[in-house]
Amino acid sequence: MFDFSAFFAQYGNLFLQGTVDTLIMTCVATILAYVIGIPLGILLVVTSPNGLRPNRIVSTIVGWIVNIGRSVPFIILLVALIPFTRFIVGTSLGVPGAVVPLVVTAAPFAARMVEQSLEETDSGLVEAA
Repeated sequence: MFDFSAFFAQYGNLFLQGTVDTLIMTCVATILAYVIGIPLGILLVVTSPNGLRPNRIVSTIVGWIVNIGRSVPFIILLVALIPFTRFIVGTSLGVPGAVVPLVVTAAPFAARMVEQSLEETDSGLVEAA
C-alpha cells in the first residue's frame, strides 16, 4: 500500500511550492486578463452596429483580434510569445514567464464574456450607465 507519510516527508515541500506557484499564476493571470478583457469587451459592445458609438472599423479590428486570440492553441502561443515574455518580465521560465502567455490567452475569453453579458443587458440600462 502507498505510504503517504513517506511521500510527504520526501516531496511535501516540493508539492507545497508547486501549489503556491499554481495559485499565484492563476490569480495574477485572471486579474490581469480581466484588466485587459473588460475594456476590450466594452469596446466591442460600444462600437458594434447597435452600440452607443457604432464604428465598423474599430469593431471589426477588435473583434478580429479577439477571435484570433481565442483560436490560437495555448502551447503555440506560449512558444510564439517567448521573446515578448522575455521583454516584459526578463525571463521565459518559471512563474513570471508563465503569467504573460496566460494573460494573453485569457484576455480574449474575458472580453467575449464581458461582451456577451453587456449584450444581454437591457440597452436602456447600458445607455443610462
